[in-house]
Amino acid sequence: MTQPTPIRRVRRPRLLDAFCCQGGASAGYERAGFDVTGVDINPQPRYPYTFIQADAVAFIREYGADFDVVSASPPCQHDSECQRIQGNAHPDLIGPTREALESTGRPWVIENVKGALPKLREPVMLCGAMFNMATYRHRYFEAGGGLTLTAPQHPVHRAPQAKMGRPVPPGWYGQYVGNFSGVDQARHVMDVPWMNRDGIRECIPPAYSQWIGNAFLARARTAVAA
Repeated sequence: MTQPTPIRRVRRPRLLDAFCCQGGASAGYERAGFDVTGVDINPQPRYPYTFIQADAVAFIREYGADFDVVSASPPCQHDSECQRIQGNAHPDLIGPTREALESTGRPWVIENVKGALPKLREPVMLCGAMFNMATYRHRYFEAGGGLTLTAPQHPVHRAPQAKMGRPVPPGWYGQYVGNFSGVDQARHVMDVPWMNRDGIRECIPPAYSQWIGNAFLARARTAVAA
């Protein structure tokens, strides 16, 4: 009688998504093949994976080394154009977040907006056009802890972009920030059907983080084969 072959279960690498909000980045990392845990100081009832409510920087310092990779998106309001226009003050958490990430000894990535470029070290820019999305939404990613990123080719912006918060005419690309209209359209464009307006206007499209997750996994496979 033929004996059944034992099934070897391969552990999915663990990833911590700090400042996770409603989980746009987390969704991309999960699709790439990670077991994702999100941490945020605010309750996130729409977050679709394992969630811990805590101060993100403190959590990274204490528990970040328990994960294979740490991704962090410190609030971008300090460096965003719309907040400067409104005169709102927000804490700058990029420096403290980087220090916490470096203390883990793990590969890591920080994400932020264009206004934060002077504080980011050799960041890679990702754009929706790189992933055939009808939005540009430039976001910048600094990698560390042995992780390196090389951005895909940046296509020319051929479609006009609607003004900030305005409805999107046919054939135009949306700019889904602020108190924008067209939540259902934004959910479809960015592939985040579980999110509300608050989550969409701050989220990293899952396509971006899936690309980053794939880059890490490719690096890990290369290291094993060497």
